Amino acid sequence: MKSAPRAQIAPKPIDFVESVSPSLRGLKGVMAEVAQSDVPVLLLAELGAGKKTVAQRIHQLSRRFRFPFRVVSCAGFINGRADQFLGEGTVFLEELAELSAESQSWLLQALVQETVNDGKELRSVRLICGSARDLEAEVRAGRFREDLYFRLSAICLRIPPLRQRREDILHLVEHFLKKYGGEFQRPVPALSADTRRLFQEYSWPGNIRELENAARAIVALGDESVAMGGLRAMLLRQDHGGNGSRVSLKQASREASREREKEIILRALTRTRWNRRRAAQDLQISYKALLYKLKQMGCSEYEAS
Repeated sequence: MKSAPRAQIAPKPIDFVESVSPSLRGLKGVMAEVAQSDVPVLLLAELGAGKKTVAQRIHQLSRRFRFPFRVVSCAGFINGRADQFLGEGTVFLEELAELSAESQSWLLQALVQETVNDGKELRSVRLICGSARDLEAEVRAGRFREDLYFRLSAICLRIPPLRQRREDILHLVEHFLKKYGGEFQRPVPALSADTRRLFQEYSWPGNIRELENAARAIVALGDESVAMGGLRAMLLRQDHGGNGSRVSLKQASREASREREKEIILRALTRTRWNRRRAAQDLQISYKALLYKLKQMGCSEYEAS
């Protein structure tokens, strides 16, 4: 008699925070119901809105919670990687629309035959997929296989963007401040009324991912006025645009580029525990150039070596 496979404890969902907004209360109940079946689920949401976190929450609520939760990037999908589709766990296919035509054919064949390489069974794996792009439009445009789409979208859930559930914003901010306060071993900052208002009024085009980066910067810099400088400028432009003022495409692109550069620099500094010389090496720029960029970002207090 074969012994039962040893269960592997899957990690708890990363940063899953219970929603307090009405727009997500209904989704919470559906997630619990969907978790009890093995039907493929398609999660549709903007980039950064939490598709992977929702997928992992569904996995945790299911009978498979003791087994691995695997994330497979469809942009880097490798045909024949059977090991990622075996076992009793859950596989989350990240950004489904990024699958190449060849990979779509391989996956469809594996699903139809319920096997992968060497005849190993695929049927025991639960598939959850995510996409920021409209897959029905991709099907109509001939970029995504209709037969594969129907196989993977038996249940389709839409996750609203952060701007449509503003009740969750401060709830999420507090969570991320505590998370990074513990990670950086720093006290959890108490936000000023002005910063809390800024968080509430900003449109968050990058959704939860952008909000988390802002909270992390506040903890890392230890100065909310410096950390929120870029966001405050973007909110000002957002307000002006809404009042009819003209904002050139070049200006918007420049601002987006600066914010992206700031995000990358802060990420490198966080990764190196604010060791500026190591961060400069990781960023492949000179130490002097990094100090100059920190000064541009309003972080002149970090100029000293």
